[in-house]
Amino acid sequence: MVSIRETHNLSAQVQPDSLGRFGRFGGKYVPETLMPALTELEAAYAQYRVDPSFQAELQQLLHDYVGRPTPLYFAERLTQHYQRPDGTGAQIYLKREDLNHTGAHKINNALAQVLLAKRMGKQRIIAETGAGQHGVATATVCARFGLQCIVYMGIHDMERQALNVFRMRLMGTEVRPVEAGTGTLKDATSEAIRDWVTNVESTHYILGSVAGPHPYPMMVRDFHAVIGTETRAQCQQKWGGLPDILLACVGGGSNAIGMFYEFVNEPTVRLIGVEAAGEGVSTAKHAATLTQGRIGVLHGAMSYLLQDEDGQVVEAHSISAGLDYPGVGPEHSYLKDIGRGEYYSVTDAQALDAFKNLAQLEGIIPALETAHAIAYLDILCPQLSGSPRIVINCSGRGDKDVQTVVKLGTVISDE
Repeated sequence: MVSIRETHNLSAQVQPDSLGRFGRFGGKYVPETLMPALTELEAAYAQYRVDPSFQAELQQLLHDYVGRPTPLYFAERLTQHYQRPDGTGAQIYLKREDLNHTGAHKINNALAQVLLAKRMGKQRIIAETGAGQHGVATATVCARFGLQCIVYMGIHDMERQALNVFRMRLMGTEVRPVEAGTGTLKDATSEAIRDWVTNVESTHYILGSVAGPHPYPMMVRDFHAVIGTETRAQCQQKWGGLPDILLACVGGGSNAIGMFYEFVNEPTVRLIGVEAAGEGVSTAKHAATLTQGRIGVLHGAMSYLLQDEDGQVVEAHSISAGLDYPGVGPEHSYLKDIGRGEYYSVTDAQALDAFKNLAQLEGIIPALETAHAIAYLDILCPQLSGSPRIVINCSGRGDKDVQTVVKLGTVISDE
């Protein structure tokens, strides 16, 4: 079992400064009422991340309850799909986070944060969710530890992720509909923050991505870094070296940074994040924040955001509820600015094609979020020479998205 890495082993380049900033991104842009809670959380995280009993409990639960380590699977037929006539082509592997308990990487962070909340004496847990996977993970760990749980979710996302709403309620969680705005993740996050401001002394907010005010981007990243550390060890076991390319979808960016972090200081490893281009980045209906956004402040942190000419945050669009967010984690903005991370986008239609292709080539139905990363293979593979090894973070399974795809009607047909 791989444990969370210690700060002293990392380059200072990828640690936030004393103000919680990655370069010019991040920080704590929050009401004064929240500052004591963030200070308390920062102190608790600094204490327990190096506490042997905390680590022992977390590692035991990650192994026995979550099912880690997740496999690194060689996608043989997907690899053959992109093979050139001379037999060369990318060798494609999937990091199977979809095989985690609850079906996504989100459980890593939810479990670790609830252990932290217990030690902080918090008995009430709140969370926000878009695709529902973070909400389900939070509901799961709250049921496991007998904690009150309230999840905020946009009404539009509740409709397209009805299965996950049922799962949360089944486990005893109250799902509070958010009708404001477009009823998606941004609005749910705003409502969760309002709840936290009101109930800050009794409540811990399990933020689901590497977004929000410091220390959340650092802490959530660290709790997901197990993805990258396992990947490194598994690459060593399978071929005795590093991957050449890491590929992951990016909304807020938690699964991507969880995989990238281990390899940030490995210059031979390309880090590629794929955003949602929706109906196209030339239209008003996309969520390609790093591709089209400008710097601003949202939900307590400075990062790239989708904004109008007056600097107002505009609504994002994606067929994938988990990518339907107008901001992005500040560390991704930093990696983009220093040129360490590459960020591209694919459309809803391209993601739907990839959703079908992975199901038919590998018997794996990916989450629509993950399908965005897989779709980028169509663009990336023709650009590559030789037979580089690509690892894709298969961040979630697609059960939750089947009804969304069925409603579209035209995607899956007999051919």
